[in-house]
Amino acid sequence: MTRQQQGYAYIWTLMLMASMGVGLAIASETYATAARRDREAQLLFIGHEFRQALGRYHEAQGAGGAAQYPLTLEELLKDPRFPGAKRHLRRLYQDPITGRAEWGLLRQQGRIVGVYSLSQQAPIKQGGFREEDKGLNRKPRYADWLFTYPADLFTGAPPPKTDIIPAITSGGK
Repeated sequence: MTRQQQGYAYIWTLMLMASMGVGLAIASETYATAARRDREAQLLFIGHEFRQALGRYHEAQGAGGAAQYPLTLEELLKDPRFPGAKRHLRRLYQDPITGRAEWGLLRQQGRIVGVYSLSQQAPIKQGGFREEDKGLNRKPRYADWLFTYPADLFTGAPPPKTDIIPAITSGGK
């Protein structure tokens, strides 16, 4: 092999390495976007679970006979208004966006009417939500995705003062 041929092989090797680097960068960005979309879908699922649990709790009239919301998220796991174990939620979920077991809580008269993520990131999904989630359209942060019962509780009005409460997870179930 001549000296000139060795130079071409070296250039081709450098070009191959550069194209592989670009390909890996594109693949990792695509993977990161897909993983973020998956976490968004998980947040929507978990938000719906909380909404439905809040609705079941509110509609189940305990010993007092009046519809009310829970004071804590743990009351969704075991409703204290009933003598037996009445569950409205199987477990307290972690926020898939932040990865922590903390949720922002929306309260009315001291009772929990909704939850939201504490993430300040901008969501990828900006539209195409289900009818009960139409209030999530074009929100600038995940923290603006409110999951309340009823779903349209704060539509058109600013939400009330909120709390940040760490949720207690139940044994990784």
